[in-house]
Amino acid sequence: MIPSFPEILFEDNHLIAVNKRPGDIVQGDKTGDTPLSESVKEYIKQKYQKPGAVFLGVIHRIDRPVSGVVLFARTSKSLERMNRMFRDKEINKMYWAVVKQPPPQEQDSLIRHLVKNERLNKSFAHMEPVKGSLESRLDYRVIGKSDHYFLLQINPITGRHHQIRVMLSSIGCPIKGDLKYGFARSNPDGSIHLHARGVTFTHPVSGELMHIQAKSPENDPVWKAFSQNTPDKLTPLA
Repeated sequence: MIPSFPEILFEDNHLIAVNKRPGDIVQGDKTGDTPLSESVKEYIKQKYQKPGAVFLGVIHRIDRPVSGVVLFARTSKSLERMNRMFRDKEINKMYWAVVKQPPPQEQDSLIRHLVKNERLNKSFAHMEPVKGSLESRLDYRVIGKSDHYFLLQINPITGRHHQIRVMLSSIGCPIKGDLKYGFARSNPDGSIHLHARGVTFTHPVSGELMHIQAKSPENDPVWKAFSQNTPDKLTPLA
């Protein structure tokens, strides 16, 4: 059964961007759950009354418990060009993360060397290179505070497995709800408080500068409190 359609953030003949809900999977996996890609295909099929198969290319993925912007390609040309831009780091991504402990500094650039354990589906962070490690980099800053939590803006520079989750954990700031990386309690719905807030890139066909932004989950009181008191701009870190 096809679930309810996700929130559409942008669409044209070449791209479609959606606001992924926590718990959705972007592509099919061994669980057999209906992936977001199939929901978007069905949305396109119904909206445009397409009789045959719908082409939809998965440009990138975010983890199942994470919410936020996911981009798909509607043509093979746009898929190829967007894949190249991701490889060449021409797409700027920005995340929000809620943590309980304050980071050591209000703003910082982190470099860690990550090793992925396939069996555990988990990455481990090292300060120095080790066998099999990949360098991982991100910038963060504190952009909000409440009585119990801190809101961080994160700009990932690399695209490693679970990099934001493991790197924040390495500085004593596991993300709210993220048991895998050291938070004390899970969230009731299995989500974690990590949200792909926005992406900035050059449109692969028109050449237009694109800014696509996604609201954080509105039914979550922690997200709701922060979103009401945080600027909506995709602010790059200096």
